[in-house]
Amino acid sequence: MPELPEVEVTRRGVAPHIEDRVVEQVVCRRDGLRWPFPPGLDALLAGRRVLSTGRRGKYLLIHFEHGTLIVHLGMSGHLRVLPPGIEPRKHDHFDLVVNGPAGVQVLRLHDPRRFGAVLWHANEDGALEEHLLLRGLGVEPLGEHFNGALLHHLTRRRSAPIKQVLLAGDIVVGVGNIYACESLFRAGISPRTAASRISRARYDRLAEAIRDILAAAIVQGGSTLRDFIAVNGQSGYFQQTYFVYDRAGVPCRQCDAPVRQIKQGQRSTFYCAQCQR
Repeated sequence: MPELPEVEVTRRGVAPHIEDRVVEQVVCRRDGLRWPFPPGLDALLAGRRVLSTGRRGKYLLIHFEHGTLIVHLGMSGHLRVLPPGIEPRKHDHFDLVVNGPAGVQVLRLHDPRRFGAVLWHANEDGALEEHLLLRGLGVEPLGEHFNGALLHHLTRRRSAPIKQVLLAGDIVVGVGNIYACESLFRAGISPRTAASRISRARYDRLAEAIRDILAAAIVQGGSTLRDFIAVNGQSGYFQQTYFVYDRAGVPCRQCDAPVRQIKQGQRSTFYCAQCQR
């Protein structure tokens, strides 16, 4: 599943092509994906200018004067910017057609498994942060309010393993499975450790690791996940620097002990028992 770096790479890729551009047409080729497409979306957006793009966790936000289009890539989705006239492939379910100085361009959503989403939040419906899908999200890990003190404070009553707490998304958002494994390795923390038992000093190291790893992944175009490609059609290459993720049985890059794999909450966790205590 595309995680925060992949979504941020997507946002940065589409932004120059759609920001300050006027929507000419919206094309929906089915009733919806995970949820139905908003009714009358073409009439709602045609002739309207895209003010800016944003991201909240793994949700891409396309802001208009009268509301925000919320896009989620699901498990297998990706967005491409294409010239007009290219015939849609199977699983090309949604187009946002815009016009600007470079002419007409098509932002096309491809989603084979249909776990993605395209939703609309009107300004008259209240603050965007109160949208059902956004209001329970934790702090942004690349934002100014994320640090070890916050993690330490909000985990005093959390007995679940730290890996599961990171994935929950209600304390810090967007740290998915890959980057949780890598961050815990860099901080030297076992993924099995109860969140409430981790000291403030170790949370300082974990917060720094999360920031550094996510930032590096964005620079490197994200990870080459099975279904993810960037807007320009290229794959990321952060996976070439993995220390533990998807390396079960391979010698640890730091101590040569074999990387272990366990299941936590139906997700695979990779870690080094020697380096992570």
